Amino acid sequence: MRLHPPAHSPERIGFLLLPRFAMVAFFSAVEPLRIANRISGQALFDWNIISQDGGPVTASNGMTLDVDHAMAAAPSVPSLAVCASFSPDASINPAMLDWLRERAAAGCVLGGMDTGCFALAAAGLLDGQTVTLHWESLPEFRARYPHVDAVESVFEITPESFSCAGGSAAIDMSLDLIRRRHGDRLVKRVREQLIHDPGRRLASRQRTPERPDNPTVQTAIDLMEANLETPIAIAELAARLNLSWRNLERLFARHLDSSPQRVYLDKRLSHALRLLRETHHSVMDIALACGFASASSFTRAFRRRHGMTPSAWRQLP
Repeated sequence: MRLHPPAHSPERIGFLLLPRFAMVAFFSAVEPLRIANRISGQALFDWNIISQDGGPVTASNGMTLDVDHAMAAAPSVPSLAVCASFSPDASINPAMLDWLRERAAAGCVLGGMDTGCFALAAAGLLDGQTVTLHWESLPEFRARYPHVDAVESVFEITPESFSCAGGSAAIDMSLDLIRRRHGDRLVKRVREQLIHDPGRRLASRQRTPERPDNPTVQTAIDLMEANLETPIAIAELAARLNLSWRNLERLFARHLDSSPQRVYLDKRLSHALRLLRETHHSVMDIALACGFASASSFTRAFRRRHGMTPSAWRQLP
């Protein structure tokens, strides 16, 4: 999915599937390419499916997919996407990182789908670049890799790398590839086969947030979401909006039927829940990442919301 076309046709793309990869993202990337081949009557694109050891890979939905090659035996390709989803760290190991570095050194353009950029960043291949990931993973990625410009767009393509947010965003990225290589007419026909809405663009936000009617309340929420690790005091939040604490309380009550404190805590606990589910960080580290001064204060807030401690929730099947 490189920006510039390779020298040979069909254009070959590798997909490295990590355990618990997002199958919807993988199929969403491949199906537009398959349809383009069928409509054009020729092999415009080809793809190789790769796993670390050459064995089948189980996706996050529990389905298992056979692959074409192990990493060590995989052919050279102009572009390679790392496909991941939940718990990408569990699959990252020195052998895989070395293999990714070797591919990059050989001129392969590497990309990430869903949370695949965690592996590329761990290999040191994304510093100074602009990438995107699934919106749930962006706060963790930004905290861990501050030298990578991680944005909440649908997909990103540069001369050095490519990335998409996962899910149906992979369709948009593949359609963009077809358009750049083979023109608007073919991409229109592929889109018609997919029954795909052409309204979304590269820089579109991944989510259409439920926006309050009041723009001041939305600005307050945006400030909360940007400051989960170091929460802003509600009095300071009100001051930034040129409001009194009491007036901010009234706006939240009128438009959200809640208080600023409750909305802020909900966002911090939602972020904590995702970190518990998708990372191996300690409860203390998660507490600090979500703006709690101690593991005990985090545990109390979590238990009030979910009826159990963070450690007990993590042990659920």
